[in-house]
Amino acid sequence: MSDLPDGAWSLVAESADAGLRLDRFLTDGIGTLSRSRVKSLIEDGHATVQDVVTTDPAATVHAGWRYALVPPPPTPARPIAQDIPLTILFEDRDLLVLDKPAGLVVHPAPGNQEGTLVNALLAHCGDSLPGIGGEKRPGIVHRLDKDTSGVMVVAKTDSAMAALGEAFATRTLERAYLALCWGVPSPTVGEIEGAIGRDPRDRKRMAVVPRGGKAALTRYRVQRAWGAAVALVECRLATGRTHQIRVHMASAGNPLLGDPVYLRRIPGAAKHLPPGIRTPLLAFPRQALHAAVLGFTHPRTGEELRFETPPPADFAGLVEQLDTLVQPRRLQSP
Repeated sequence: MSDLPDGAWSLVAESADAGLRLDRFLTDGIGTLSRSRVKSLIEDGHATVQDVVTTDPAATVHAGWRYALVPPPPTPARPIAQDIPLTILFEDRDLLVLDKPAGLVVHPAPGNQEGTLVNALLAHCGDSLPGIGGEKRPGIVHRLDKDTSGVMVVAKTDSAMAALGEAFATRTLERAYLALCWGVPSPTVGEIEGAIGRDPRDRKRMAVVPRGGKAALTRYRVQRAWGAAVALVECRLATGRTHQIRVHMASAGNPLLGDPVYLRRIPGAAKHLPPGIRTPLLAFPRQALHAAVLGFTHPRTGEELRFETPPPADFAGLVEQLDTLVQPRRLQSP
């Protein structure tokens, strides 16, 4: 075994090692990493067999073959500043309001250490932001999923962080989302209530669960429907659980278009659509969800602020195609 300068390990298997699992062989040979850590590194593509990358921790070891493990470099203790363009709707010395694009991760996490909203905010705000709300998530009062677009507010002072955090916790603000879902919710105005927790069958998903979850309530209103196939729905949150709108809509039988987690099969509603629109709807690459409205009281001035943004081009393009190819039905408020 040789301990390489770049922190990697290289081992040549002996006859006694033949037949072992790769993760067991590397763990025993390295001696300073746990087997679970070695297995995770292999699955993430950081191991090679005869200079060829492998992601199979159960691969069989062969005598005389060379194996290597090259852990990624350590992540910085604090996020780094990166010059990433932001669409800023409002900014003063206390806070910043922006329109987050789909595809932008909010804060660094394993697998997304750079290119996040936090990295962009550190570059935009300079030395004033670090430490506001914590080093890993400075200024972040609330979060939108990576592929959800829309309005977000960021705190620039400790006092704004505390006041805005309290407003989100007590729901003393206005938040409205627009979603495109399969089928048409019935009734067209209503509530979906159900505790949300980890899906017992898939820990990477959330689900409406009979016990152990957190109470959740989503109020919705169908704004427009295209036959029985697709609807444009406004959703307002009475609670703020992980993936709440996505989970509640899917539980009601109306999963969001493009949802990579909660849309598990081609919906039956798709059969009601002409082929010209069915294909782009089924191929939409993300959940069709947009945080359209955010209203709150300014924590220092007491001014009532309200921000509204239209859905981004990909979302709006689906609506335009639906209007063109399927007769829309606008629903009146009751």
